[in-house]
Amino acid sequence: MTQARDILPPDPMDTTEPSTMATMPDTTNNGTDAHDSWSNHPPRRSFLTKAAAVVIGGIVGVVPAVAGLFTVFDPIRPGRKKEDAAYRPVTALDALPADGKPRLFVIRADLVDAWTKTANARIGAVFLARTGDEVRCLSVICPHAGCFVGLTADGSFKCPCHDSEFETDGAVRPQNAQGQTTVSPRDLDTLDVKVEGGQVLVKYERYRAGTVEKIAQT
Repeated sequence: MTQARDILPPDPMDTTEPSTMATMPDTTNNGTDAHDSWSNHPPRRSFLTKAAAVVIGGIVGVVPAVAGLFTVFDPIRPGRKKEDAAYRPVTALDALPADGKPRLFVIRADLVDAWTKTANARIGAVFLARTGDEVRCLSVICPHAGCFVGLTADGSFKCPCHDSEFETDGAVRPQNAQGQTTVSPRDLDTLDVKVEGGQVLVKYERYRAGTVEKIAQT
């Protein structure tokens, strides 16, 4: 038979609480386990601080870079006003024979591009023909593809690229000497010319190639 145990009632004078050591986790390791677990992952505060530093540093670096790009590309950015074509001195009127034959002349000007300036640079060429005191000016550029036309022995013009031919006054010929249909869509472009102080001045412009209409380049 099982011997019955005496069950004593709690002592009313005993104020000791029941021990909970058997059920509470051991916290006598001075935080060693918690420190080991924390050290395996970057502290969140440190990560956010570094991330903020990277973002701010990137913004600080981008602002001067963008400003620098505006400075570099300012001369060529869209919307800048195109300078109007100006009359440029080409030759003295007395140096141009009054026989009506076209002669080739170079157009020069002080050239300013995006970053540099070149004095007395060659910017193009024209044909001038004088009859009496009247001067006529033709562009040297073929309206078909933009090649430079050449002056033939009879005073007419021929394009070496696609064999288009033009009369002495710049009118396009329907066919060339080989009987081929001329591919130039229009006559040679005429340019405005005037005489002042004994000098021949030409308003030099270039026009789009490949169009029937005479359209100035922008």
